[in-house]
Amino acid sequence: MTTALSPNVTALDQLCINTIRFLSVDAVEKANSGHPGMPLGAAPMAYVLWTKFLRHAPEDPQWFNRDRFVLSAGHGSMLLYSLLHLTGYDLTIDDIKQFRQWGSKTPGHPERGHTPGVEVTTGPLGQGFANGVGLAIAEAYLAAKYNRPGDPVIDHYTYGIVSDGDLMEGVAAEAASLAGHLGLGKLIYLYDDNKITLASSTNVTFTEDHAMRFESYGWHVQKVEDGNDLAAIELAIRSAQEETGRPSIIMVRTHIGYGSPKQDSTGAHGSPLGADAVKATKEKLGWPLTPDFLVPEEALRHFREAVETGKQLTRKWEERMVIYAQKYPELAHELRSLIHDELPRNWDKDIQPFKADSKGMATRAAGGEVMQQFFHHLPGFIGGSADLNTSTNTELKDAGNFECIKSEVGDIQGIAKGVWGFEGRNLHYGVREHAMGAISNGLAAHGGIIPFTATFLNFADYMRPPIRLAALSHLKVVFIFTHDSIALGEDGPTHQPVEILASLRAIPNLVVIRPADANETAEAWKAAIELRDQPVSLIFTRQHVPTLDRSKYASAEGLRYGAYTLIDAPDGKPQLILIATGSEVDLAVKAQEQLTAFNIPTRVVSMPSWELFEAQTQEYKDTVLPPDVKARISVEAGIAQGWERYTGEKGVNISIEHFGASAPGPVLLREFGFTPENIVEKAVALVKL
Repeated sequence: MTTALSPNVTALDQLCINTIRFLSVDAVEKANSGHPGMPLGAAPMAYVLWTKFLRHAPEDPQWFNRDRFVLSAGHGSMLLYSLLHLTGYDLTIDDIKQFRQWGSKTPGHPERGHTPGVEVTTGPLGQGFANGVGLAIAEAYLAAKYNRPGDPVIDHYTYGIVSDGDLMEGVAAEAASLAGHLGLGKLIYLYDDNKITLASSTNVTFTEDHAMRFESYGWHVQKVEDGNDLAAIELAIRSAQEETGRPSIIMVRTHIGYGSPKQDSTGAHGSPLGADAVKATKEKLGWPLTPDFLVPEEALRHFREAVETGKQLTRKWEERMVIYAQKYPELAHELRSLIHDELPRNWDKDIQPFKADSKGMATRAAGGEVMQQFFHHLPGFIGGSADLNTSTNTELKDAGNFECIKSEVGDIQGIAKGVWGFEGRNLHYGVREHAMGAISNGLAAHGGIIPFTATFLNFADYMRPPIRLAALSHLKVVFIFTHDSIALGEDGPTHQPVEILASLRAIPNLVVIRPADANETAEAWKAAIELRDQPVSLIFTRQHVPTLDRSKYASAEGLRYGAYTLIDAPDGKPQLILIATGSEVDLAVKAQEQLTAFNIPTRVVSMPSWELFEAQTQEYKDTVLPPDVKARISVEAGIAQGWERYTGEKGVNISIEHFGASAPGPVLLREFGFTPENIVEKAVALVKL
């Protein structure tokens, strides 16, 4: 077999690089769908990274101390799948041949949990870039907490390949800015600088000085002028590893569609090359025209060295953990529990019930109090807000800020290679909601961490892509949203989230919980921590709501079922059911008292979570919402979209179907019909039908 050798490349190197290239090209061609250009251009730097630097274990993909690799440019997924197959992961050549097909392990974009070795779900550009920052934060936090001199049991890098499109996205700018500020020295990105996007060359839209931009963020920046120069790439990665106080980006000048007739054109980005172009590419790069999906034995042997190397790495780490456990048994037990996602026994023992109080408290305040009561028992519980700690009540008291140690002259100087400077548990994200969500996904994907975020509900849309990806990826992230309705008042319609609850409920696998009072808030936190493989959105009020008297009403533990009968009709046979969430539950309770006086037997159902309710048996759901009771009214200070599921064709939805206004919260609630009197009026009319 002949090969076209590039500078500093051995025949074996070239053989291996072309194996990556043409596995990718053949898979895209067979699928008649995909992105061949990036694998052709980026294969050399991926080869150097995966064979000379990446510490991983193909037969144990979840080995905790592995280096993490993020393909942020997820459209180039065949580059990653080729590497995973070649290095010995549970991804067969038949899986490669089924690229983008029904039921395959090789979907169009990498999906965490679907394909062995895929760390994070990527494809929406910029998300992987920010996920990598979260992965690096997780490593730094756990290393600071558990490493001891001579015992670095947490010690790995986060690597990534990022693209022009990634760097254009705002979320990457937010995440890069924060990563530079924090001095995440074990974060190393290779920038596939091919100067082509899907629709044009980058000189049409992206002409800034990229190096200067990242230098201003506080990153270590290097350039490799030839993406086929393996020695230069290797030297740059080694230099990045030596830079312990700054994240690194290596700008590698590549050529999209390298070696093909479509090289350096948009045509190489998102479509198969076509049979003629594939033939021409193989001929130019000295690759046999047949068979397709060729993996030369010599190349496979070289790649598969990763299997034995991985076994050695995991064995040595386990041996180190045994010694560590002998020296620090409590720390070792705690770390093992984090690694295996095990909650400490009685982690919630300090959560206290709230006393009945007609004035009550805002559920954001109750949520903050509950966090202070349990977080000490969850060493992996870290997070923060988008510059809104005092408003969202989410600062962990006396837990310190996650930040690097700096010398007196202002240089970032990590102690023991940056290990000891990152132990704080409060992450200050600044006004960077989008990055906050995506970084938290990285924290969760790393393992050992339960991350939380916090901002106003109206800004959930700034975080929607990472919320959606958390749900798709089954990542355990707690998204806290406060200021949840028009009742926040004078800030006006720009800040009043009338439609956001419905939009969050539309996301599959996301659990949305809007508690009615302080005790439901405590139960919401318990549910959020104990749910596995699902993100949770906790929705809290700005305004005070009464703390219900649980000696009079049903226990707040009913929240775990998503909906429960809070107060029933006198004989347990309601003629009417009022269903409410959050702050509107108290309105329904007051309306029920009036309706009882009108001899209308009424049940009040608190429904803090549709998703938890839908997870219950049909028998339970029918006990809460009897099918024969057709007179139903929902009460929620948001749009009514979706409520017909529970109110039915004959039901009524008290909602707000327009934007709010600027005025005191109580005024807005009155003017927009969120009063017991309006509920009663609607109920009487409904029952008379």
